[in-house]
Amino acid sequence: MQKRPRLALVAMLAVLALDSSAATLHASNFIGSYIWRSRDPNHGGFSGLELSADGSRFTVIGDRAGWTIGQITRDGRGHITKITAAPVADLKDSDGRPLPANRADSEGLAIAPNGQAFVSFEGIGTARIMTFSTLSKPGKDLPRPPEFATLRKNGALEALAIDAKGTLYTLPESPRGSGPYPVFRYAKGKWDQTLTLPRSKDFDAVGADFGPDGRFYLLERGFHGIFGFSSRVRSFALTAKGFADQRVELQTAPATHDNLESISVWRDAAGDIRMTMIADDNFFWAQRTEVVEYRVIR
Repeated sequence: MQKRPRLALVAMLAVLALDSSAATLHASNFIGSYIWRSRDPNHGGFSGLELSADGSRFTVIGDRAGWTIGQITRDGRGHITKITAAPVADLKDSDGRPLPANRADSEGLAIAPNGQAFVSFEGIGTARIMTFSTLSKPGKDLPRPPEFATLRKNGALEALAIDAKGTLYTLPESPRGSGPYPVFRYAKGKWDQTLTLPRSKDFDAVGADFGPDGRFYLLERGFHGIFGFSSRVRSFALTAKGFADQRVELQTAPATHDNLESISVWRDAAGDIRMTMIADDNFFWAQRTEVVEYRVIR
């Protein structure tokens, strides 16, 4: 993510403490919010999330090249009541060593049906995608298109998704200039950049997923200083001519949730499509690892 001044976040916490109504939720599609706490010293910074098809199991990666898997327990209404996870482990380079700090800004996660995992990274000159047969095994860099080297240090590759055919899609958090998001697509060993997505100045792209309906869901974040974070989810149909049929699935006011950075879209037992999102707490005491769920309304 783009790193935010911590004094502003402390001030945000003070505002919320004084005004308990700041995070009141009125959205008809809101399901619930759960604060995930752990004694694991490496718990936190989660910026990439993938759920199983039934929403009961998850994989997350953090922005310090850590990862873990776990289980979600729900009550009869489908609300999260408990999250358990294995200790956070290190992502490894091709030699089986933990990634060095200057190459460890992991942000996005996508997992193919065969279990192959892909992770996107930010950083000066290190914006790239790594692939892992499983996250417990050594990884390797995918080929890098020259455009990756021109991306902003803290505005590079966060959103990452994989479609049913195994094609990867990624886009920068905050591209240079005021134009649309460039969408980079990887298939059969090659990148192309023929797709774009509309962009507005108030939000930056931080997460993406393909839903069970085949639509592309894009999570975006706004930062409002002492007033906290806002979030927006838009979905798009992917056609032969590019992305179309834009729909705003969710837009929150500042301070409704913490720093939501990743999204996983799945279908629950009732047949509804859910958007599950997780907040990156930046390993900072004033923030929380919040897991939030909303229903897609059709």
